Amino acid sequence: MSAPKTVHDPVIGGDPRVDLLPPEVMVEQKGRRLRRGLAVAVVAVVLVTGAGIAAATWQAERSQASLAVVQARTTQLLAAQGEYAPVRRAQEEVDATVAARRLAASVDIDWTDYLQQIRARLPGDVVIGAVVLDAGSPWVPYMQATAPLQPSRVATISFTLTSPTLPSVPDWLDAMATLPGYADSAPTRVALLDSGGYEVSLTLHVNARAFSNRFAEAEVTQ
Repeated sequence: MSAPKTVHDPVIGGDPRVDLLPPEVMVEQKGRRLRRGLAVAVVAVVLVTGAGIAAATWQAERSQASLAVVQARTTQLLAAQGEYAPVRRAQEEVDATVAARRLAASVDIDWTDYLQQIRARLPGDVVIGAVVLDAGSPWVPYMQATAPLQPSRVATISFTLTSPTLPSVPDWLDAMATLPGYADSAPTRVALLDSGGYEVSLTLHVNARAFSNRFAEAEVTQ
């Protein structure tokens, strides 16, 4: 087994090299190279940091400019809103009026037309006397019958009929049943008059199908 080489053993076949510089010079050279590397690294860090700061500054200035544009536009819109405030208030008043009319008309019945339809279903020699109308309101529902099996109603018409001959009340009631919104009807009194004629009191109940909905139809066509 050969003895291990030492750092002082010559290398057979190698290039002859002789370093005559003292070790201190070698250390100094390595230190200079290290310092140059550190300096380059510091410069690179400074350049990168400067570029980041510049980009951030540019972005901040751009955002500030955009904010200024948005604020100016907002100011213009607020000024425009102030100019149209009377128009907006007028529109709100119109909307409130329409809503109130819609609510009030939700239980509207065209009584003139309805009474004419009643007249058309009676014999020509029958005269309609006193008429009493009783209906609910948008705020107070119409009182329903307490007896069982009574149909729902929204209004009541009480009227008297005068006939020169003996009336056929069942036929009259059958004719009333063809009215729109008819719920039920019944005679409450039949009396012979001194003149020889007859007076009949009738009570007629109508349901929600009697509502005219005329204001709702007018709003749709507008």
